[in-house]
Amino acid sequence: MAIASVNPATGETIKTFQPLTAAEIEEKIQLAVKTFQAEKKTPFGERSKRMNKAAEILERDKEKFGKLMTLEMGKPYKAAIAEAEKCASGCRFYAENAERFLADEIVEGGTKKSFIRYRPLGPILAVMPWNFPFWQVIRFAAPALMAGNVGLLKHASNVPQCALAIEDIFLEAGFPKGAFQTLLIGAKQVDAILNDPRIMAATLTGSEQAGIDVGVSAAKRIKKVVLELGGSDPFIVMPSADLDVAVQTAVRARVQNNGQSCIAAKRFIVAEPIAAEFEKQFVERMKNLRIGDPFDEKTELGPLANPEAVKSLDEDVQKTIQAGAKVLTGGHPLDGKGNYYAPTVLTNIPKDSPAYSEEFFGPVASLFRVKDIDEAISLANDSRFGLGASAWTKDDRERERFINELESGMVFINRMVASDPKVPFGGVKHSGHGRELSANGIREFMNIKTVSIA
Repeated sequence: MAIASVNPATGETIKTFQPLTAAEIEEKIQLAVKTFQAEKKTPFGERSKRMNKAAEILERDKEKFGKLMTLEMGKPYKAAIAEAEKCASGCRFYAENAERFLADEIVEGGTKKSFIRYRPLGPILAVMPWNFPFWQVIRFAAPALMAGNVGLLKHASNVPQCALAIEDIFLEAGFPKGAFQTLLIGAKQVDAILNDPRIMAATLTGSEQAGIDVGVSAAKRIKKVVLELGGSDPFIVMPSADLDVAVQTAVRARVQNNGQSCIAAKRFIVAEPIAAEFEKQFVERMKNLRIGDPFDEKTELGPLANPEAVKSLDEDVQKTIQAGAKVLTGGHPLDGKGNYYAPTVLTNIPKDSPAYSEEFFGPVASLFRVKDIDEAISLANDSRFGLGASAWTKDDRERERFINELESGMVFINRMVASDPKVPFGGVKHSGHGRELSANGIREFMNIKTVSIA
């Protein structure tokens, strides 16, 4: 894919970029290594001062950064501004808590003095996706830089201006030039960088296949890697749930970020006694979503990121329909300029169809009916993914079963799945391994060093 900003709402090419040469990449890696030697000795107080400044810049220029996100990947402008604000809160969270998270841990007992000390590893390669072009990067960069590591970002090829803007934020905040660098490169250049012994570890957020590729590359070099991959999150609604709130949240959970989110609800699993009413309200709300210009504050659903996304999504929808599924609304791309897809609800979904087993990245919902909680949990777990899950019930016993039995890295009861700096983010099964955010996230790229003194 060419490195270019292309407006998804119009198809207009805004700006193109040349990929870095091998010599330019080498120069950046050298700078990262040199900078790390100083950064690993920098006191937490100084790092915290810089990170708080980055938060101030994100808030100060949130409209500018929001416009950039909307132009490059099409998210509604008000959601893009909210993303910049969330990035600011993430920076402040680690500015305030990194030193505590990485403090020495005393090991009690015995005649020797023993403790655990956390030390940074060095240059970390981050391979990031376009769907949350600022937040995905900040949730890696804020803990990594606060820990004393340095970062090299290979961002998605359709959000180069976002990638460069994030580097500028850290520079303006006072971080040295080599602490966080953007690499404008293609996917084929990643393996050579991972092969470099100066790169100590990697993190990737992206597709299942991208995770396999980077995971294999890292494993061959015996390097740590954190993978946050796809999801086919279940949204389970039981008879005791507040149906009106569940329906409203279900629509928002499916079409957030124009339906392009790994933690968007994708499989709606509804108990039979309330299934007909849920279906009626859900389809009506999906059908009436306001579609249009993502810069219009009234727009509820904007375009997909690129024409390939529309084509791929529609191919899977059509295969599902041909396999026997029923379309309750939508089921096709929209005519006119831009990468728009009609809000879609599918039901009667066969097990051997894409909608049953694949991640649909766009405003397409799969609706299932189940007779009881046993069938709901069984269906929810019948997936190779295990990122997040949302379950709606007022029954305490059902709640505990969902918490204990759903095979996912995150379970949200009576609310939609979301990321929060205070709690770990990540999944199980083919949704990846390792965790971002919280104390767990900052410790992923540390040497957890055991110290014992006689």
